[in-house]
Amino acid sequence: MAEPDVRPEGLDGPLRVLWQDDRLVAVHKPAGWLVHRTWLDAHETRFVMQTLRDQLGQHVYPVHRLDKGTSGVLLMALDPDAARAMSLLFEAHQTHKDYVALVRGWPLPETRVDHALKPDDAPDDALPQSAVTRFQRLATLQLDVPVDHYPSTRVALVQAQPETGRRHQIRRHLKHLAHPIIGDATHGKGRHNRWWAEQLGQQRLWLHALRLDFMHPFSGQLIQIVSDWHDATLNADWCRLQQSWPWQFDAPQSAPERSAPQ
Repeated sequence: MAEPDVRPEGLDGPLRVLWQDDRLVAVHKPAGWLVHRTWLDAHETRFVMQTLRDQLGQHVYPVHRLDKGTSGVLLMALDPDAARAMSLLFEAHQTHKDYVALVRGWPLPETRVDHALKPDDAPDDALPQSAVTRFQRLATLQLDVPVDHYPSTRVALVQAQPETGRRHQIRRHLKHLAHPIIGDATHGKGRHNRWWAEQLGQQRLWLHALRLDFMHPFSGQLIQIVSDWHDATLNADWCRLQQSWPWQFDAPQSAPERSAPQ
């Protein structure tokens, strides 16, 4: 089955700035963009750092990362001191992040996964590192279409709140739950990914960095940045996903308690 020749939306034009002050800037990263150049993706031509540098007319410095396939909130620093200060906040888990994902199957309404993970490139004798993620199911969908050996296909929309920051943590924890993200070529199942790519008109990792909260390292102000997945000007693909299918949205539930970042 051939892969659809459709690129994710948002790849043309300048990056959307979600928030900015004189030390930091947050943008909406489109799916399919790399944060910076890497020899592993020598054929790629779209990079957030270089594009944002040219757009703002000044250097920018990465303070965290998003996978190439992930869309949503990405924060950059505008000077080295701000980069160091924000990097320390991320390393100390003094930020709050919310993601949404399209996953295979129907997970429980609420789940807290405490499952240690080894770094992807760690040697066999390396010790796993603590990793915790909280998940809340937002909606479910069942289509009476057989995919693989199942008589129908089920997917769900979930919200994820990582309490630790291990590489690929959300993707790996959802695989651990047997509910991998649709479009995850590493942790998902190819037949399901290809089928959904055809239905949705594009091949992408269906993971979105919805929100980032932190205490500003210089002003002490609480900063809350959102890339609204209901905003068609930012996230047309997520809007189509929600509007084109008969989703059954879960009854409103109390969100997991979140204290302000310290």
